[in-house]
Amino acid sequence: MGSAPLIALDSAGPDTVDGRQIRAAAFQGVRLAYTSGVLERLGRPRSGRALVVGSGRGLLARGLAGLGFQVTAVDPSESASALARAAAERDGLKIEHRTAPAERPAVPEAAFGLVYLADTLEITADPDRVVEQAARALAPGGVLVYDTVNRTPVSRLVYLVAFQRLPMTRIMPAGRYAASRLRTPSEVAALLARHGLTDGGICDFKPRSVRGLIAGVRAHRAGRVTDDVLETMVGFALAPGSKPLVTYLGHARKGRL
Repeated sequence: MGSAPLIALDSAGPDTVDGRQIRAAAFQGVRLAYTSGVLERLGRPRSGRALVVGSGRGLLARGLAGLGFQVTAVDPSESASALARAAAERDGLKIEHRTAPAERPAVPEAAFGLVYLADTLEITADPDRVVEQAARALAPGGVLVYDTVNRTPVSRLVYLVAFQRLPMTRIMPAGRYAASRLRTPSEVAALLARHGLTDGGICDFKPRSVRGLIAGVRAHRAGRVTDDVLETMVGFALAPGSKPLVTYLGHARKGRL
């Protein structure tokens, strides 16, 4: 019988499972597609300064840089920031990486046309502070985009049980997610309103199939597939108009939509 894999977030070790990177790779396509679509609908350029909060190893930051943004990436993990910086250099991308918590990102005020909260709202114990800082960083008319985890029976099964407890699908350390930190769309909308942001609505996104999601996660966990292959295997797609049972994307604007 093989030994259980080592769960180690933000680690480049060859024998470790980094659930943050697995999640980022699976979500990359829908994150970029949703962001591009929102900016197009709002008549905002896919250029200028963008801030990614909770950037991890920098996959989303590199994707936004590829669209034409000048990106600043903030993450609380020093090891994640180091890995992200090295990956950006390999790709020839000029991305500013900073190590700081989402609650205290220490970025200039009103400096960014786009702020993306990734891997953040479902992790922080102080979402008010996070949204306050995001609103502070946005320039007038700027757009906030986020993805997070809804609080439903299905999301609890996926995030609290499958991802943290079941030996065959575990990719996160115990305690990474908690039911009290999962946010419903109405709770996030109230957060946005408290900090002067105009809610633009949400969008569900789903994998092609549950079986494909499980197979992809297990294959990546075992080191058999790369990030790009995982994204293709899982096949997440936007599902506008569908009620989100697990994860969802959303956006808001500083000022009127």
